[in-house]
Amino acid sequence: MAHTLRVGTYRDPGGSTGDWRDTAARYALLPLRIFLGVTFVYAGLDKLTDDRFMRASGDGSIGAQLRFLDESGDVAFHQLIDLALTSPVGFGYAIALGELAVGLGTLLGLLARVAALGGALISMSLWFTMSWAATPYYFGNDLPYLMAWLPLIMAGASYWSVDAWWRGRRRRL
Repeated sequence: MAHTLRVGTYRDPGGSTGDWRDTAARYALLPLRIFLGVTFVYAGLDKLTDDRFMRASGDGSIGAQLRFLDESGDVAFHQLIDLALTSPVGFGYAIALGELAVGLGTLLGLLARVAALGGALISMSLWFTMSWAATPYYFGNDLPYLMAWLPLIMAGASYWSVDAWWRGRRRRL
């Protein structure tokens, strides 16, 4: 089978030529970046603005959730729960602010690979704790989020991002 370079009349903002498939391939990760960024910003703000969540005890609190997980024993790494139980409110703020930072970094494309790594680590820690008991495993929602961060860790944010602007500026200097 012969492989050829597709050449068309379209010229994208980056200056390269190609047909719509080339352009689609270049922008393929943008919807994923927007989805994960918006979702993590929303999750962080939701936690920070929920009076019940940021408490050590009570219905819907981070403390109650952590104690439930601790008592159930259905977690992969019990040490994570023990660590979080030393200061449930502090842990709640750490998760919420981490989600907010990851979401904003992903949306803006600011240190996008670092933001994606942070998102993957948050998703992995939630999978090992909150979603671990889901049976079958694909019912837990944190594992798909972990997998969704992997392409952004590898590729970063190449278009419409602060990172791309920095790269372009360095090239011109």
